[in-house]
Amino acid sequence: MDEILNVRVEKEDAGSRLDKFLAGELPDLSRSRIQKLLEQGNIRRNGQTAKNSEKVAEGDRLLITLPPPEPLSVEPEDLPISVVYEDEDLLVVNKPRGMVVHPAPGHYSGTLVNGLLYHFAGQLSGINGVARPGIVHRIDKDTAGLLVVCKTDRAHQGMADRLKVHDIERVYHAVVYGNPKEEQGTVNAPIGRSDQDRKKMAIRPDGRRAVTHWRVLERFGAFTYIEAQLETGRTHQIRVHMKSIRHPLLGDPLYGPGGLSGEDRAFLRGVSQEDYGGQVLVAKVLGFDHPVTGERMHFEIDLPDYFERILAALRKNRR
Repeated sequence: MDEILNVRVEKEDAGSRLDKFLAGELPDLSRSRIQKLLEQGNIRRNGQTAKNSEKVAEGDRLLITLPPPEPLSVEPEDLPISVVYEDEDLLVVNKPRGMVVHPAPGHYSGTLVNGLLYHFAGQLSGINGVARPGIVHRIDKDTAGLLVVCKTDRAHQGMADRLKVHDIERVYHAVVYGNPKEEQGTVNAPIGRSDQDRKKMAIRPDGRRAVTHWRVLERFGAFTYIEAQLETGRTHQIRVHMKSIRHPLLGDPLYGPGGLSGEDRAFLRGVSQEDYGGQVLVAKVLGFDHPVTGERMHFEIDLPDYFERILAALRKNRR
């Protein structure tokens, strides 16, 4: 059965080329996949078959028809799932660092979805199909922290609507390179897929609106412990925005400097490389109005052990 996606063009995206707009709006679809869908007539704009060279206007309604993918067998796996909250409509889980959220090329097992299918078989929303049951948003493989999983389609649709209007509180903690001059700041810079490297996102004029508010929690000299709050939720948003102000995240394999200097290593003396082998970023706080009951929900987790070990070393070696 075809999957149908509906996308509405907001004011800030007016004038963007259709294919570039969709690449930013639907990061799970590659640019080549979008081009193929256009060629097949599977994307309609305001009821008419769309062309990739068209430019979108505010209020445009896009209907994307996704033909059934190649059969994908997602096997349930007895993986540990840390459930922070559960009711009949949704779960809030604490995803560990190193776990991919849903199956994708190169990661067909060991994902959060594999574990969810084992522990919550038959209890997950079906809007995203077999490969992503219950998943309404995601965090990167090496980012730990809080994630909503929907058990019913009504909850899934409600959460998706809240995400679209940025009505979800998401606060992250991170360790970044350098010592920012200010105590706090805001990065307001649009993000889209990088032309140079399809694995990366980049700040670009035709990107999607992206706003990150950050503040310093603790300074160590060569590194700083910060809090970052998302006003929007674009792919790799905090990682791209902090790099743009010359304070990339410690351990970030895509946006970091690519290695530690001798001075940096001195600050991290006593910490194993495994602890900062991926971006040091945690989704620490999650708040939202329950999509079914309307009740205000608020969740906060402790920092993971590896994060605490890094902070302990930085405090000990502070200069």
